[in-house]
Amino acid sequence: MNDKWIKIYTSHQFFKAEKVKQILIDNGIKAVIMNKQDTAYKFGEVEVHIPENEYSNALEIIIEHNL
Repeated sequence: MNDKWIKIYTSHQFFKAEKVKQILIDNGIKAVIMNKQDTAYKFGEVEVHIPENEYSNALEIIIEHNL
């Protein structure tokens, strides 16, 4: 199966994106982090991506946890 992945969450702080990713995984949703920050100066964004077909479930979980 070839899932299309979409961005569900963005932050400038890595730990916040990691928290969202882990909560989604704990709830049975595949999630990965794409770190687009510059390694030396820490500017840029960290994104959490999920399979497109999990969007509504993931959004509900994010809202439920006030993330």
